[in-house]
Amino acid sequence: MKSYERELNQLIDLYKKGDVKSIFGDKFANIVINGRKVIGINEIPGIKIKTNDIEDGIHVNVSIGEGVHINNPIHLCFGMTPAEGRQVIDSEFHVGEGAYAKFLSHCIFPNAKHIEHVMKSTVVLAKDAGMEYKEEHYHSESGGIVVIPELTAYLGENSRLIEEFKMLKGRAGNIDIKYLTEQDSNSSCQLLAKISGKKDDKIVIDETINLNGINASGISKSRVVLLDEATGIINSRVIAKEAYTRGHVDCEEIVGGEKVVAESVPRIKVMHPLAKVTHEASIGRIDKTKLETLMARGLEEDKAIEMIINGLMR
Repeated sequence: MKSYERELNQLIDLYKKGDVKSIFGDKFANIVINGRKVIGINEIPGIKIKTNDIEDGIHVNVSIGEGVHINNPIHLCFGMTPAEGRQVIDSEFHVGEGAYAKFLSHCIFPNAKHIEHVMKSTVVLAKDAGMEYKEEHYHSESGGIVVIPELTAYLGENSRLIEEFKMLKGRAGNIDIKYLTEQDSNSSCQLLAKISGKKDDKIVIDETINLNGINASGISKSRVVLLDEATGIINSRVIAKEAYTRGHVDCEEIVGGEKVVAESVPRIKVMHPLAKVTHEASIGRIDKTKLETLMARGLEEDKAIEMIINGLMR
């Protein structure tokens, strides 16, 4: 069994049993939420986690104390084991001055048929703070899921944010990403998305990076694979407002079906003569030669395509 599948089964068992410490132990801060129920929370020194019920979901507040460096990833598990329902996670992340934290989030919907998952996040990074947030989704093969991740991030002076969204397992369904950053001087951000869609999946990525302070920088990078009749729309904007700000938009969509719809609209705006922003966008087919080579070595077409996609996403 592949390591990912083994991990997934462990997480599903965790949902059923409610035994958080059996997987994460005491050294890892974590939050586990199934539907509208908080299954477990574990705090460690330097981090405070508060939750309360809201309509259709949970409000989560995570605070990292000033100067605190969390060495181990903070694990977040959000998902639903039922086939139908709506889950809203309204989250706030506050990272104090000079602090650093890394989050690893699994969003799991193994039985989804009619599910809506709304993730509203506000990130506030103080001066000299750093945060990495990696979110990985696993969905069922039905495609019956709507995922709406919304992020508003405020980056203080000399702070750093890395945000990564990954959906490569199961059907994407309908994904509608909306990200916005507001950045002070010398801050930097990387917004990364890696998504694979098939059948009639629809993927929309809408990102805006506002470089408000001197020497702020930002990168928006998207990799989307579209098979069968899937649709992918990428709208990425970088607005450079001050001197020495630097931004880059990098969008790549790979298509593997005759009825695929792929659209990429990179937009850049410079409001100071000493700012520099660049962009690149491409839409192309899965490499036919690579596909034929893998199939000649005994792989079925679906497996060969999967291998090519995994290589692209790396």
